[in-house]
Amino acid sequence: MGVSTSVPDEGVAVVTVDFPPVNALPVQGWYDLAAAVRAAGADPKVRCVVLTAEGRGFNAGVDIKEIQRATGPEAILGANHGCAEAFSAVYACEVPVVAAVHGFCLGGGIGLVGNADAIVASDDATFGLPELDRGALGAATHLARLVPQHLMRALYYTSRTVTADELHRHGSVWRVVPRAGLREAALGLAREIAAKDGRLLRLAKAAINGIDPVDVRRSYRFEQGFTFEANLSGVADRVRDTFGHEKREEQS
Repeated sequence: MGVSTSVPDEGVAVVTVDFPPVNALPVQGWYDLAAAVRAAGADPKVRCVVLTAEGRGFNAGVDIKEIQRATGPEAILGANHGCAEAFSAVYACEVPVVAAVHGFCLGGGIGLVGNADAIVASDDATFGLPELDRGALGAATHLARLVPQHLMRALYYTSRTVTADELHRHGSVWRVVPRAGLREAALGLAREIAAKDGRLLRLAKAAINGIDPVDVRRSYRFEQGFTFEANLSGVADRVRDTFGHEKREEQS
């Protein structure tokens, strides 16, 4: 359980997230993920990083139960700062990052894949921001990197999800493969990238980030201001409690 790093091929590091049952990350998990991605990118022997996960889905966002257990603002502040660190680590990783997505990719998962350089997904993968249903805001910055503006807004306001096939048609998912072949497909792309000169890859990553039309870190930080406002006003707690009650009823 936690975040681990392996090197299955020369030049390729795989960072794996494993927080059962649904990969809803606690505050420390986001910081651990950020540290692992930064360390992999800083390794001069690494030329591509693959970000993947174990279990039922790629990522279910933040651990809402951890926030609900808190008696003060520390958990929500920690979750927001931790997410920002992890998203930034993926975006600013010195080498390209390939996200290998299976099952659900929700909330903070969108922040991760929206900042990745390429996405390979299994045919059962779904992507979405159920933030409004969970008393949260944020990551519209990253969803806007996956779909056109009007679709992003409709998805955000409705909390609906889209499939990997739909994102493939929009050009934001590189390949869609059967779940059993996901790891090999992601590693195949990573190997192709890692075959390039490492120094040149690092220059290319910096150059491409430098011409981005949106500063993703500043944009996400702007969104976070509204997340803090929702929490200070009490509306976030009210919606989160409703979400938790509905989940308990479904399980009973």
